[in-house]
Amino acid sequence: MTQQMTSPEHIEYVLRLGDNALILGQRLSEWCGHAPVLEEDMALANMSLDLIGQARMLLTHAGRLEGRGRDEDQLAFLRTEPNYRNLTLCELPNQDFARTMVRNFLYSSFQKLLWERLMTSSDAELAAIAAKSIKEARYHAQHAGDWVIRLGDGTAESYARAQGALDYLWPYTAEFFVATPVDDTVAAAGVGPAWSELETAWEALAMPVLAEATLTVPARTPFRSYGKFGRHSEHMGHLLAEMQIMQRTYPGAQW
Repeated sequence: MTQQMTSPEHIEYVLRLGDNALILGQRLSEWCGHAPVLEEDMALANMSLDLIGQARMLLTHAGRLEGRGRDEDQLAFLRTEPNYRNLTLCELPNQDFARTMVRNFLYSSFQKLLWERLMTSSDAELAAIAAKSIKEARYHAQHAGDWVIRLGDGTAESYARAQGALDYLWPYTAEFFVATPVDDTVAAAGVGPAWSELETAWEALAMPVLAEATLTVPARTPFRSYGKFGRHSEHMGHLLAEMQIMQRTYPGAQW
C-alpha cells in the first residue's frame, strides 16, 4: 500500500464518512417505536440499520488503514467527543418528524453525490463500500424528498413544521462544503473528492424538491458549524453518553 493510501488525511477522511453514518444512524434509531405510523417506524429503523452497516464497514476500514489494532467497536464506542469527525447536522436532535425528514433529505442528497464520486476512488475498499452504499443513499434521498414535498405542500401545520425545520437546519449545511486540508490531500491522491466541489451539484438536487414543497430556502449567513473538525454542538456529549454506556461500563464486553 502506498504512503498516500495510509496518510493521516486518508484515515481521517474515512473516519469522517464512518462517523457521519454512525451518529445519524444513532439519531434515527431513536424513532423506533415512536414514528407517526407503523410503516414509517419500520422505514426509519431500516434506514438507521443501513447507516450503522455503512459505519461498520467504514470504521473497520479506517482501523485497518490506521494500523493501531483498533476495530470498529473501539472506534465507535471508545473515542472522546473531539475525536469524532461527523457533520454537526448528524448529531442534532430529531425534534419532530418534519425536522427528521428535512435533515434526511439534505444529508442523503449530499451523500448520494459523494458515494457516486467515491465509486472511482483509488482506495479499492472505499470504492467497494461506496458501490454498496449508493443504493441505500438513493432510497434515503427519495424517501425523505417525497416526505418533504408532502409536508411542505400539505396542511398549514405540516408546512409550518417543514419550514421551521428547514430554517433551523439550513445553516448547518454550509459545513458540508467548508474546505479542509484533509480534503485537499485526499483529492490530490485520488481517494475522494474535496467536499467543497459538490456544492453546485447538491444545490441542483436539493433546490427543485424544496421548491416543489413550497418551502423558502433561507439566505446564507456567516454562521459555520465545525463538527468535522471535532468541534461539536452541546447535543453530541449527550448522544455519546447513551451510545457508549455499555462499552464504557463493561470494556471489551461481547455478546
